[in-house]
Amino acid sequence: MSSLVAAESRSIEPGGRELNLLTTRRLRALAAALSLLMLAGTIEIVIDASVGHSPLVPRSPSIANWLGFAGERLGYRVFLIALLVLTGSYAGMLALAAGSRRQVISTRWAIALVAALELIVFAGPILLSTDVFSYIAYARMAVLHGVNPYIHGPHSIFGDPIYKYVGSDWRKVATAYGPIYTLLTYPLAVLGIKGAVWGAKTQALLASAGTLALTWRCARVRGLDPKLALLIVGLNPLYFVYGLGGAHNDLIMTLLMMVAVALTFAGREAWSGASLMIGGLVKATAIVPLPFMILSRRRPAPLIGALLAGLLGAALAMAAFGVNGLDVISALNRDAGFVSTDSFPTEIAHLVGKPGIFPVDHDLLKGALVLIVLYLMWRTWRGYDWVAASGWTLLAIAVTSTWLLAWYTLWTLPLAAASRDRRLLAATLAIQALFIVHQNAPLLAPVS
Repeated sequence: MSSLVAAESRSIEPGGRELNLLTTRRLRALAAALSLLMLAGTIEIVIDASVGHSPLVPRSPSIANWLGFAGERLGYRVFLIALLVLTGSYAGMLALAAGSRRQVISTRWAIALVAALELIVFAGPILLSTDVFSYIAYARMAVLHGVNPYIHGPHSIFGDPIYKYVGSDWRKVATAYGPIYTLLTYPLAVLGIKGAVWGAKTQALLASAGTLALTWRCARVRGLDPKLALLIVGLNPLYFVYGLGGAHNDLIMTLLMMVAVALTFAGREAWSGASLMIGGLVKATAIVPLPFMILSRRRPAPLIGALLAGLLGAALAMAAFGVNGLDVISALNRDAGFVSTDSFPTEIAHLVGKPGIFPVDHDLLKGALVLIVLYLMWRTWRGYDWVAASGWTLLAIAVTSTWLLAWYTLWTLPLAAASRDRRLLAATLAIQALFIVHQNAPLLAPVS
């Protein structure tokens, strides 16, 4: 009887292998199709954006006009359809990478696709934001004009050729970025306008590559699938279209956060604390993981490293910008009062019939954020993963902020990819999905 069962199993096995092989081939064909859709959607955005200024492409130096020979000026409809294609393809690629034990997406394929998307965006013009021109303006203020960017806005150099590219809302606003980042932009000031834009884009590209490499490394250390972690971050449309496309300094901030995570996993906790402090002197949000790291490790090393880095950073800031270079709190309070149409509080206010956000709403949102942070700190003290707690806090900051921009939703993404709490990843992607749905509202408007 046993020999008969063995014979039957041997006769079935070849067919089973053929079925598995056929399924694998079909899944690989699907992955290839999704990859081509992502490449096509990205190329369409970049080529049309290269034609020139539009509501989605800020006025900028002509650094990529040659790419627009076959395109039409980028409009909302083309962009939003391409964004939907990218989002759907992204979801499909993650499902294939996470749901199949077969090697449907090879490591080389994953790395090549992520690299291709980033390089396509890098080759194009600045997308969707004028922030990079503010970065350059602040650098030129300090280096070429001797004007303190922590006291004055770009309006003080209105005769400089960069001034016409700075967003109208920010021309009289002093910089809200940390002194370390401002010093990092100093080399951009001497490169000319086009050279400065390429320099800022290069900084963003290198920071993105570093973040992706560290996300891979941290996921592998934690026993997670590093390839899936790479795809979660690298194929995310908000990450490479909005974040890299705008050359945002948020990418440098996330790089320093992931450096801190990697250093902690390697047991170099003092350096980890120093990295987070330096990140906070690039953009204040990067300091968020520090208290969770300290509570989790229950050793003074991260705090000592952070304090030493903070003292060094303060000395540099004082030497370069005076006491104003350290006045981060007033800049944060100023920016916290801004209200954007994309923020979740604004949308909730409209849903309940309120015309907008009132001062009391700001206070309630700050109170809710404080309660969330205290709860997560207590959970971390009780043993919860500090990486996940940091991610939840950053996500809470984005959701409760009345000034929400697409790249703010990226703060959490690398942490979520390296966290064992997959609820954080699900929540991050859900928030991003809601943001994309809101961005696509114009597609539903009737055509006049």
